[in-house]
Amino acid sequence: MLRLARREPSAILLVAQLASVLLYPFMEDKGRALFSLLGIAILGLVLLAVRSSPAWTWFGVLLAIPAGVLLVIQAVTGSDDLLPYSSAFEAVLYFYAAGALIAYMLADHDVTRDELFAVGATFTLVAWAFAYSYTVLQAIEPGSFTAAIDPTGERTWTELLFLSFTTLSSTGLSDVIPVKAFARSVVMLEQLAGVAYIAIVVSRLVGLTVIRRANTD
Repeated sequence: MLRLARREPSAILLVAQLASVLLYPFMEDKGRALFSLLGIAILGLVLLAVRSSPAWTWFGVLLAIPAGVLLVIQAVTGSDDLLPYSSAFEAVLYFYAAGALIAYMLADHDVTRDELFAVGATFTLVAWAFAYSYTVLQAIEPGSFTAAIDPTGERTWTELLFLSFTTLSSTGLSDVIPVKAFARSVVMLEQLAGVAYIAIVVSRLVGLTVIRRANTD
């Protein structure tokens, strides 16, 4: 398993991210500890992905250390008081990791299997990064987001991640929506990021894959 993680870190990261999407709803009623422990595990996989890219691994480590420490404290105390701070570090780390994977995919004209997995892993990294950003934004300006269920309540992590995925993929289901001005601005940036990612990265890799197959025929 460790050898596979080193050889194809993007694939492992993508599988872990998708698995966590299914796990989060069952963990919301179990307290902060399980969320924090899962977050620490994902941080390690993110660093492996950064290490395989042209980006500076040491910079990723500098971001992961305070985020990991804060997550450990939350796991031990079971408190959400430090959540905005750990989310801020995680947001920056995930944005950095996404940029690192994009640089990794654009570094040459050869499309490897891990680079194809990196397409999905990068998408999830950006979705997570914006969801963490929404968590920080909600802490700074309560009431930034509303939803069909309990409109005036604080949005859960699953709701914010759902908002991020629907925004980044341009699905726009409108179950969770921004209502404050700055929150809407950040959501608009994510919409732009989603369109740009499909237009630039995905289309390029698809084109290179088609060209490679055509040359081998």
